[in-house]
Amino acid sequence: MNHYKPQSGQVLVEVGPHPDWKYLFFRALALGVGEQEAGHTEGQEVALVPLSGRIQVEAGGQVFEMGRKDVFSELPSVLYLPPGTAYRLTAQSQAELALGGAPAEGRYPMRLFRPEEMKVEMRGGANALRQVNHILGSHLPAERLILYEVYTPSGFWSGWPPHRHDGRMGSLYIEETYYYKIKPSNGFAIHRNYSPEDGLDELLLAQDGDLILAPRGYHPVAAAPGSNVYYLNYMAGEACFEARATPPVDDPAWAWMRQDWAGQPLAIPFGKLSSR
Repeated sequence: MNHYKPQSGQVLVEVGPHPDWKYLFFRALALGVGEQEAGHTEGQEVALVPLSGRIQVEAGGQVFEMGRKDVFSELPSVLYLPPGTAYRLTAQSQAELALGGAPAEGRYPMRLFRPEEMKVEMRGGANALRQVNHILGSHLPAERLILYEVYTPSGFWSGWPPHRHDGRMGSLYIEETYYYKIKPSNGFAIHRNYSPEDGLDELLLAQDGDLILAPRGYHPVAAAPGSNVYYLNYMAGEACFEARATPPVDDPAWAWMRQDWAGQPLAIPFGKLSSR
């Protein structure tokens, strides 16, 4: 099952390594004022991203204040925790946050990445134009983790041309989660996972607070008209250190659109228009 719905309680959605998902874990938490969550990174590097509200993080003898009005208002700070780190989260207001991680050796120290260190990029064009925030991109130090925030405006597409990073067609194997926030909250997107080699082809309804996995193959996203779509990508796999910058591989059927983002649209109207 590649689609997860919000649950009640502090843990909203969660996925962890299992035989078919071996590198990446992801969790979204909702905390009330004063509520706490304690944990330990053990053998993993962990990145923590505030989604809304204010939290305090105690880790490694340091205290970090992190906050954000919401994902549609401002970039976050991202706290990187190396393996072997105990941490405690305390909500200073109603708060939602994401954390996820992957196996690591402990090459890099704990660090708070601030918005001014993050790359902000516009990708695509025409109705495939979207904003990509490299909140823990390959230009920032980590072993396996890569984090993006992607904003797809009403009626637009992202993840286009469709691309893959599943170890096929010369790509590196990298697992990826999509955590969706949508404005307005009753909006939706369509997420497709497809892999022609093995028959995978699923079309998934993505609503506010849903978590969808990209297990293999290609994985484009379409925002419904009137729905402004955000998703948070956590990625981890066999790409380590500088190799995290390795690009994915496009679907050959659609790679031509990098030279023509408009996509040869049908010219309308044609025929005689009704006067009514």
